[in-house]
Amino acid sequence: MIILIFFDKVADDVNWTVMGTHPLAGTYHSKTDFIVNIFVRLNKILRNDVLLKFKNIVKQEEIAVVELESLSTALNGKPFNNTYCWVCRFENNIIVGVRAYVDSALVQMVIDENE
Repeated sequence: MIILIFFDKVADDVNWTVMGTHPLAGTYHSKTDFIVNIFVRLNKILRNDVLLKFKNIVKQEEIAVVELESLSTALNGKPFNNTYCWVCRFENNIIVGVRAYVDSALVQMVIDENE
């Protein structure tokens, strides 16, 4: 699975900030912290796990901008089709920092209606 290959290139001590004002927003200081607090939490309220599809990657020097989308269904049957933009900073070909942008209103709604 490509997303697992992606996470192989993320530093264990990555600094990952999810932008916005929703319950998942904040800064995570490790790959494990990010995965547990984002993917594990979301996977509990979706019928299928979050599956991300890479749409576009633009890289210049130590920065890459990655556009992604996911097509999921919440436990209440409503779609959770989100779009993402991750601004990734590299050191020695490993991602050490990320600023992630999501549809905050959609994240808030799926959590409010399904947790």
